[in-house]
Amino acid sequence: MPPEADPAEHAPQHQHQLVVVANRLPVDSRTLPDGGNEWVTSPGGLVTAMESVMRNVASGAWVGWAGSPGTPPDPFEADGMSLYPVALSAEEIRRYYEGYSNATLWPLYHDVIVDPEFHRAWWDSYLAVNRRFGRAAAAVTAPGGTIWVHDYQLQLVPRMIRDERSDVRIGFFNHIPFPAVELFSQLPKRNSILRGLLGADVVGFQRESDALNFVAAVRKLLGYHVDGMTISVPGLGAAPMREVRAQTFPISIDTTAVSALSEDPQILERAAQLRRDLGNPDKIVLGVDRLDYTKGIRHRLKAWGELLDDGSIDPHDTVMIQVATPSRERVEAYKQLRDEVELTVGRINGEHAPIGRPAVSYQHHSFDRRDMTAMYMAADVVLVTALRDGMNLVAKEYVASRPDLQGVLVLSEFAGAADELRAAVMVNPHDIDELKAAILRALAMPPEEQEEAMRSLRHQVLEHDVQAWARSFLDRLEESDRPEERATPPARLTGDAPSDPEELDAALRAFADVPRLLIASDFDGVLAPIVADRDAVQPDDASLSALRDLSELPGVAVALVSGRALADLDAHTRMPSSVVLVGSHGAEVGALPPWMQAEVLDKSALVMSREKEELLASITTNLRRIARAHPGTEVETKPTAAVLHTRSAKGRGAINATESALEYAVTLPDVTVTPGKEVVEFAVIHTSKGVAVEALARASAADAWLYLGDDVTDESVFALLGGPDVGIKVGEGDTAAALRIDGPGAVRGVLERLLALRGEQS
Repeated sequence: MPPEADPAEHAPQHQHQLVVVANRLPVDSRTLPDGGNEWVTSPGGLVTAMESVMRNVASGAWVGWAGSPGTPPDPFEADGMSLYPVALSAEEIRRYYEGYSNATLWPLYHDVIVDPEFHRAWWDSYLAVNRRFGRAAAAVTAPGGTIWVHDYQLQLVPRMIRDERSDVRIGFFNHIPFPAVELFSQLPKRNSILRGLLGADVVGFQRESDALNFVAAVRKLLGYHVDGMTISVPGLGAAPMREVRAQTFPISIDTTAVSALSEDPQILERAAQLRRDLGNPDKIVLGVDRLDYTKGIRHRLKAWGELLDDGSIDPHDTVMIQVATPSRERVEAYKQLRDEVELTVGRINGEHAPIGRPAVSYQHHSFDRRDMTAMYMAADVVLVTALRDGMNLVAKEYVASRPDLQGVLVLSEFAGAADELRAAVMVNPHDIDELKAAILRALAMPPEEQEEAMRSLRHQVLEHDVQAWARSFLDRLEESDRPEERATPPARLTGDAPSDPEELDAALRAFADVPRLLIASDFDGVLAPIVADRDAVQPDDASLSALRDLSELPGVAVALVSGRALADLDAHTRMPSSVVLVGSHGAEVGALPPWMQAEVLDKSALVMSREKEELLASITTNLRRIARAHPGTEVETKPTAAVLHTRSAKGRGAINATESALEYAVTLPDVTVTPGKEVVEFAVIHTSKGVAVEALARASAADAWLYLGDDVTDESVFALLGGPDVGIKVGEGDTAAALRIDGPGAVRGVLERLLALRGEQS
């Protein structure tokens, strides 16, 4: 079952200059002794990175999941940030997070160390959750603000925000590797992922190879023009082209905080106590990882076991500590990994551990930052032997924890940190013999060689901390081209809660008092319920009657503005000549009442040339080809447009047909493409409902207008709302309208109320 709507979607929204969007909020809920709860800051690297950035902006916000299924808490403040929780149901956690994110994307992006699973239901959930995150972020971002989206769980969000908020700058940073195009090509819906990422102005990666892989995928799979690391992204139909920059921004750590901990006398004592607890061994070797198959824990333990087996390491002198933080324990591959690791540790200790001391001290739980710093300071060697890793901050934390310039870092060449920490002992963790040799070399390294290497490593880490990472990304985003002018203003209403009836009635009373009025309405979904067979539509007779009566009142002009062809609209409404009919989103205008200034409605731009007719015929042919491939979809032809209808599509046909139509749309530079509610319209002449209503208002000399609409195509009207005008959204969804009602039944009530109010003045 879908979760209940987010409280953030109903509460009044503040607007912020910088909005971070991540899968999790930067806080965790902690239960107090008295049974109450408090929010505490999460220890993650991203949280640490953004703390200082948020302190330097006038208004910062964070959108993310609060960590528990079901209804999320209301928006709240923490650490100087406004936090906006997003709802996830238990089923969405299973499908979106554990499924698509961590059983499909994670293994595929990590070189298929385990086989990824592909399930269409997981994709559906990923799509729905990404849309929820995108809407939540768009609603709380100030005009011209910046949105920074993070990581593989939210790759569709940039484009979803772009479609709604073309006024903002959007950045995306991928914290994990991006695979080679040969691997990425295996992913179903791969092009949707790429187009989602290309909604950003800047797409950031950990390593140069990741950025190059992304650009190669865009070039090969989408066919977009690429100049170096700059991608030219065509707009939908006639929309302008955009440039997107792919760039490397290796993430780092808060070195100031780590350095402060390494000088704390209590932590120095903890490090000494740790050695005593282990029997004061000559050497301590440390591994710190999430329990994840990408981290190379099995390879590391195999190498350690063989070193003990062949006598190269004496367990009386040398101890290994392996911290394996619990991770994704409901995902099957992780359950299997835990069983394998614990069996291996048990075998090694059973065969080699002296009495009173382990050969491998295995710790399957989390440690706080202070305890981890003590471990780093006690460790003579740290093994970072990931099979594939975006960065791996353990390597940098170890280096920052060693102001004594002692200790040796053994680092996998497949971790992102290997690009920067060149003075580490590099190793191919897949080669067990090489890994064993690297461990022995690290254990035997003399102090002066350790000091020389650690000095180089610390210079790199201290000079390039997490604050520098965040600044470099945001500076690059700031340098990107200014966003184009907004196609629509930020949403005034989100979610689906109807407006307060008293607020609605007050707006209608004020509107009815204006001397000259234009009352305009969409048809499907407003005056008539949406039905699968659009020819079988049944408009509400009472609503049509109210419109007819309103059109007869002095100073009132009435119009129906629809995406339907004019003849079709006329056949279903049979309105008198006092009601103006506008079809095909404004491309067709019916007869005008004699008092309306016809010359204002200039139709010269609507003339179909031979070239336009040929283009329309070609579009119709291609849409029919798409329709044939997806049973139940239909193509409607209009005088200046062709429309793909997906309302009656079978199974997943609606999603797939729409995707095919939008892919086709980017190849049509002179066509206006309008995705709507289960339709995609291709118009060879540029029109919109907004342009039509604005022209009708001028032609009728209206002092104010009221518009009722339910679809994304109606947002072009709501975008033009002026001071005395009234926009009413019918049904759910984010909107630039100021008022919302439930459906066609509520529309009848609005029109009859307007008729009563205006009739009182006659």
